[in-house]
Amino acid sequence: MTKHAIVFHSGYGHTLRMAQAIAAGAGAGAQLVPIDADGNLPDAGWDTLHAADAIIMGSPTYMGSVSWQFKKFADATSKSWSSQAWKDKVFAGFTNSATMNGDKLSTLHYLFTLAMQHSGIWVGTGLLPSNAKAAQRNDINYIGSFSGAMAQSPSDSRPDEMLPGDLETARLFGMRVAEVAASLRGRPAQPPASRQPAESVAT
Repeated sequence: MTKHAIVFHSGYGHTLRMAQAIAAGAGAGAQLVPIDADGNLPDAGWDTLHAADAIIMGSPTYMGSVSWQFKKFADATSKSWSSQAWKDKVFAGFTNSATMNGDKLSTLHYLFTLAMQHSGIWVGTGLLPSNAKAAQRNDINYIGSFSGAMAQSPSDSRPDEMLPGDLETARLFGMRVAEVAASLRGRPAQPPASRQPAESVAT
């Protein structure tokens, strides 16, 4: 079974919900690794990252980039970078912001660059956008991101008000990362996740 570490910082809980949806899609091998309010990970969190086949990174988009807590974590990964300890691991990224654009792509570019610093293998969403006239806000990949999963949450919304379509997009993204990691490691993904919408995620 491939192991997937979802390392993320969540300021208000929305990015946490994305991480949970991604974990649901990735399956039994997924483990959440939250960065705390001071930008730190416990030793066990670092152990999880070192043992993972795939590292999925997430941060809210603040002022056009990752949060300072995530940046502190990223700088701390230099120890792994110097030895290229994470070389050839699968990497992917996700983010949330209050506006539909919000410069979220800048955040994903930052996460991509960090992954490339570690000589990783980047995985995008693999999801076509919902961009026809008939498209609805809760359709899969309505925001239209290929580089990584994006969600949009109004600034005055609670985490439990996140839109089902964004969470389902995150779930399918997690499934794709798990499938790619399994194929690169020559091992079957466990357990096989359903491609049918997950009501438990999209609520």
